[in-house]
Amino acid sequence: MKVNFFVTCLGDTVKAEVAKKTVGLLEQLGCEVIFPERQGCCGQPALNSGYIEKSKPAMKNMIEAFEINDFPIVTPAGSCAAAVKKYPEYLADEPEWAERAKKVADRLFELTQFVVRQLGVENVGARLEGKGVYHPSCSLIRKLGVREEPLILLNNVEGLELLPIENQETCCGFGGTFSVKMSEISGEMVTEKVRHIKAAEPDFLIGADISCLLNIGGRISREGQPIKVMHIVDVLMSR
Repeated sequence: MKVNFFVTCLGDTVKAEVAKKTVGLLEQLGCEVIFPERQGCCGQPALNSGYIEKSKPAMKNMIEAFEINDFPIVTPAGSCAAAVKKYPEYLADEPEWAERAKKVADRLFELTQFVVRQLGVENVGARLEGKGVYHPSCSLIRKLGVREEPLILLNNVEGLELLPIENQETCCGFGGTFSVKMSEISGEMVTEKVRHIKAAEPDFLIGADISCLLNIGGRISREGQPIKVMHIVDVLMSR
């Protein structure tokens, strides 16, 4: 199967290893990965701040970038996937663009969603010894409805024991620009999240959104906790 890879800004500039491992995983599962070079920022930071009109050039560029074929689009970032999924709504006053946006959005999948629901794979042959806590990001569970897919894959990782924590589905406090505009509230939220994680005494914190992992991981690091922060693709590519 041929698939398009949507790398995202964080995957391109901050966590390149996540991008590389995503491509590696897809290829391991038999996909031919295409990288549309015209792709850029999906506009999420501006969209989250209410700058819809100013985000339209970025949205239209993304639409054009992925119109080069009709293959599925896969990304390792739920938040960016959720932003693109809302393009038809944002472009509703331009019907032609809204229709084009819907065709692109309908082909877009978050990585675990694609692996489990489209490829029908639940065990990728990963092995990781230790105990882990999974953080379900707001974008995955609330915006995309991707709740079970990451857990299905993680529960099939040999040697990995998943631990429950209190208020597991509570927001970590990042929320894009929320963490800047409401920094004190955001700080309290991530402090509470890390407190619950520490109580479980895991070896790993695992998530499927880079932004959440940067936020929680930053707090873990500042507290000097010996918890390794891993994107889910890091786990799925462990052997």
